[in-house]
Amino acid sequence: MSTTTTGQLWVCVRCGMIYDPVDGDPDGGIAPGTAFEDIPDDWLCPVCGARKVDFVPWEE
Repeated sequence: MSTTTTGQLWVCVRCGMIYDPVDGDPDGGIAPGTAFEDIPDDWLCPVCGARKVDFVPWEE
C-alpha cells in the first residue's frame, strides 16, 4: 500500500462528506489507515448512505 494511495481523500458526490484514510470510519467498521480502495464494496457513506461508487477522488 503506497502513501499516495493511502493519503488520497475521497468525496461523496451526494452530500460532500470527505473520506480521509487517516481517520477511516470507525463507526462503520473501517479502521484508521484504511485506503479507500481497501474498503469493502458494500460500505455506505456514514452521512447520507450513498454507495462507495458514489465517491470520487477529492482534488484541492
